[in-house]
Amino acid sequence: MTKIDIISGFLGAGKTTLIKKLLAEAFPGEKLVLIENEFGEISIDGGFLKESGVEISEMSSGCICCSLVGDFNKALKDVAAQFHPDRILIEPSGVGKLSDVIVAVENTVADVPELRLNSFVTVADATKVKVYMKNFGEFYNNQIESAGTIVLSRTQKLSQEKLEAAAAMLREKNPDAAILTTPWEELDGKVILSAMEKVSLAEELLEKMRAEHAAEEAEHAHHHHEHDHEHEHEHEHDHDHEHEHHHEHDHEHEHEHEHHHDHDHEHEHGHVCSDPHCSCHHHHHHADEVFTSWGRETPKVFSRSEIDRILSALDSGDYGKILRAKGIVNSPDGAWLEFDYVPEEHEIREGHPDYTGRLCVIGAELKEDKLAELFAL
Repeated sequence: MTKIDIISGFLGAGKTTLIKKLLAEAFPGEKLVLIENEFGEISIDGGFLKESGVEISEMSSGCICCSLVGDFNKALKDVAAQFHPDRILIEPSGVGKLSDVIVAVENTVADVPELRLNSFVTVADATKVKVYMKNFGEFYNNQIESAGTIVLSRTQKLSQEKLEAAAAMLREKNPDAAILTTPWEELDGKVILSAMEKVSLAEELLEKMRAEHAAEEAEHAHHHHEHDHEHEHEHEHDHDHEHEHHHEHDHEHEHEHEHHHDHDHEHEHGHVCSDPHCSCHHHHHHADEVFTSWGRETPKVFSRSEIDRILSALDSGDYGKILRAKGIVNSPDGAWLEFDYVPEEHEIREGHPDYTGRLCVIGAELKEDKLAELFAL
């Protein structure tokens, strides 16, 4: 399987720098091919790339997204057939429409089963978002709107206020992309790759909840097995009537408890367990069937005391029935704070820089507007 990553961006946005960082830190040991389609740009330093074991497939000059779509498909197939790489990086010219490049790759991938479009990224100079939107309109906006991930360069040159404003403008054009706002030198290339491949906090949390659920079920089965075995043993020794009666009573009570939860979990009627501390939600549905998640990405900074206040407020019931919350955010002193929440309990600790601040809340009947207000987003 060959992954294809498209790294687009206007002239001078920093695509070359990003590609070099990814080659050095995110793709070690991978067999890579870089396809560049230059349009008046200085070519990537060939010497550097040869040292990294990257083959350069030079294409005839012109714009990848229009006159060269046919040639481009052929070049991509030839590269796959000749090199069988782990990954192909495509760097379109700075004036191409990203949406056209994506279509060109999708058309090729449809013909070649071992190729997979992995990510499409736009590198944007954070200091020029406003002026480029105004001056380059459709071409610039197409790169922003079509991106799965927007990697901002030169964010360290902006004040916190201007950075938040630039991110808000981009978010307006693209509600779904991961927007990388942390200065690159603070980040490991692998963190940038996780943003490109969009591993969300909600997926991470739900995966953790499923794993815990599986462990609980195994423990539950083990406990039942032991209990049955003990009961058989007691029965063999013809235990007194009083104990048998007591056991029947327990069993009835257990049955009622199970029936109560069955009713809570009739998915078609939308019932969910009303006790946020209860793990019964696992009995009939996967966590992601019954519960919803609310998530946000933001460059906003939070102090430790603000996070503490916010997480304590989640216990109030005013924001829905919250089961889990998780996040990593930047703080005013530049330290990154990670937090984890379960009902009545939370932890805040220092963490590693992420590509931007990320928040996720999982629960039932979430009040999304109120959550956004709580985090002041």
